[in-house]
Amino acid sequence: MIQLVRGFRDILPDEVAVWQHIEQVARDRFECFGFSEIRTPVIEQTALFQRSIGENTDIVEKEMYTFPGSRETLLTLRPEATASVVRAYIQHKLYAKDPVQKLYSIGPMFRKERPQKGRYRQFYQINAEVFGIESPYMDAHLIFMLVRFFEALDIPGLRVHLNSLGCPECRKAYREALQAAFIGKMDLLCSDCVRRMDKNPLRLLDCKVPGCREVVSDAPSMSDFLCADCSVHFQTVRAGLDAMGVSFEVDPRLVRGLDYYTRTAFEIQTDALGAQSAVAGGGRYDGLVAQLGGPSMPAVGFAIGMDRLVELVLARHPAGVRPPELFFAAMGAAAWEWSFQWANLLSEQGIRVEIDFSERSLKALMRRADRLGAKFVLIVGERELAENTASLRHMETKEQTAVPVDNLVAAVKETIRASDS
Repeated sequence: MIQLVRGFRDILPDEVAVWQHIEQVARDRFECFGFSEIRTPVIEQTALFQRSIGENTDIVEKEMYTFPGSRETLLTLRPEATASVVRAYIQHKLYAKDPVQKLYSIGPMFRKERPQKGRYRQFYQINAEVFGIESPYMDAHLIFMLVRFFEALDIPGLRVHLNSLGCPECRKAYREALQAAFIGKMDLLCSDCVRRMDKNPLRLLDCKVPGCREVVSDAPSMSDFLCADCSVHFQTVRAGLDAMGVSFEVDPRLVRGLDYYTRTAFEIQTDALGAQSAVAGGGRYDGLVAQLGGPSMPAVGFAIGMDRLVELVLARHPAGVRPPELFFAAMGAAAWEWSFQWANLLSEQGIRVEIDFSERSLKALMRRADRLGAKFVLIVGERELAENTASLRHMETKEQTAVPVDNLVAAVKETIRASDS
């Protein structure tokens, strides 16, 4: 038997309703905040991610699915969405139509990570990106929208972690301070952190190796190195969150996992996930559009991990396959023929229908209807057809009424819809 590739999974019907619910809440909430959906391909040129994410990140160094394309071009299954959206923003000159673009996307990403609970090699994200707005109030606006989204899904124990990574100018001094702080502790660092010391010492703050985390626990704080503009920007983000009643914690060790972030960085965490506490994260990336060949354009955004979010929603609201509103218990060839037509017509009009064409007894058909959770059963047999009627049974109340065959579709639909109100 051929089985799944390790690290990938099937999303079975009893979970799909939760995925659809989360996606619909995202669409409804984000579009109320002025966002429009964009869809980008899952395959991009490898250079896009090398230039945007950073060649010294774990993602580019270890985790990307990369393979040869045509004309010696390397292609990669996208490991994250922001770079693809920025590429689309530049390639299609969306900035020429209006520099301010508020975009969201939903879809799969791919990384060769070690599979574990809530983490898969094909995983799903909801992303939001805002281009053309430099104001720190937009950062606070995004965080506010994100918190309200999670609250709409009844996610408990939300915590906002916030930091500023500064701009390239003030971060230069911070890099030097980090190198000076760690240079005498190289023997305590993992091999990856030793290698990153020269190129990007900020990556040490994001290392998950326990020994490295202990070394960086007393590292200098970026807040002590912020220039005047970055300091005012960060203060304004915090003031905006205070004004909207969003609680947050300033976390000087929060750097996010991608090199393109500048100034604001944030994570949304919950205590309902154990060690894997982050369900969303993002920040500002003002230099990324220009870095990828577009105009100088400020930008800010976030990504939500859907796989973990589904776990949280399922833990609080177990779901299953939506039951049929109407089950056809047809007995005999003539009954099947009529039921076939009625079932198609009712399905076409928005009624969830299940029909059984097996040669079972009425008792067996009713057992199956009950097992499926059907709200109504339409009983059609030779006796019913001879009387020019069918019997509509409400499975909860056990009430059973005769429905004329001549007007059956309209009458059944009316009865089912009336029961919803």
